[in-house]
Amino acid sequence: MKLRKAFVVVFVVANVTFFLGRAMPGDPIDVMAGRLTQGGMSMNEARAIAIHSLAYDPDAPLFRQWWEFISGLFTLDLGGTINRPGFSVTDAIGAYLPWTLFSIGVGTLVAIALGLALGMIMAYRRNQVLDHVLSVVASVLGAIPNYLIAMVLVVGGGMYLGWFNPIELRGTLSPGVQPEFTLRFVGDAFFHAALPIGTYVLAIIGTWMLVMKASTTEVLGEDYVTVARARGLRDGRIATAYVGRNAVLPLVAQIAISFGTLVGGAIFVEQVLVYKGVGGLLLDAVNYRDYPLLQGLLIIITSCVVIANLVADLLYSRLDPRIRK
Repeated sequence: MKLRKAFVVVFVVANVTFFLGRAMPGDPIDVMAGRLTQGGMSMNEARAIAIHSLAYDPDAPLFRQWWEFISGLFTLDLGGTINRPGFSVTDAIGAYLPWTLFSIGVGTLVAIALGLALGMIMAYRRNQVLDHVLSVVASVLGAIPNYLIAMVLVVGGGMYLGWFNPIELRGTLSPGVQPEFTLRFVGDAFFHAALPIGTYVLAIIGTWMLVMKASTTEVLGEDYVTVARARGLRDGRIATAYVGRNAVLPLVAQIAISFGTLVGGAIFVEQVLVYKGVGGLLLDAVNYRDYPLLQGLLIIITSCVVIANLVADLLYSRLDPRIRK
């Protein structure tokens, strides 16, 4: 049942994406021709070159385009890109998606680990100076968009304080470094992903601090915590076995949602930091009206959110026996 619902959501989003993409003003031919005319070329010549260069038929019926797209979707064939004839959408996404998942995955795990730990500390020290300070910091970080945090890191840490050279951190790998299981590759990958990871950590850690504080405060008032204290159990034992575990349970679904939404929001962070992930690829697909690439990227982003929620749902039922059927 859950798998069927997940499939329906992805299918609906795929159809909406197909029609919304073509509802944007201009098609790939018009966009490329408009760029060529800026160099002094006539519109007729520009359109002729665009039609010859792009893998797109402007006269193809909309229904035929839709049927080819849906047929390919059921066979996991997303088609070929328009602006790169002979290059499949799957290959294009496969070249950029791992870097986005890497930076977001590491940033999310670090932010959640620190946020949950700090949230518990805030709950145990509520109404004290440390709680007030951390609450203000968490509220401020949670209110700042991730792309503004990326700008602050580049301008503040790189240009004014001189902690790093932003130009050296651009891209995903240094020249000459090839993807392979070596310390050099791993270190270089983390080096170039340092700013995206730091941005994601700062962008979501505040939310997790506040959410964990609220959840922990609620659990601390439960009867079983009072009974555990009455039995003389150590505070460390109560915090880990009783409070922490039960406070985290309601947040499992939010963890999955957080990861999925970050994939969609990576476009702004990666553009600011010049990090070659799916964010820049999505922006190019929109600007050049590359319909198959745009459809494939949005399907992947939707699938990440749906799969993350599905995993969270299944995992939550395993962690909390009370909701098992």
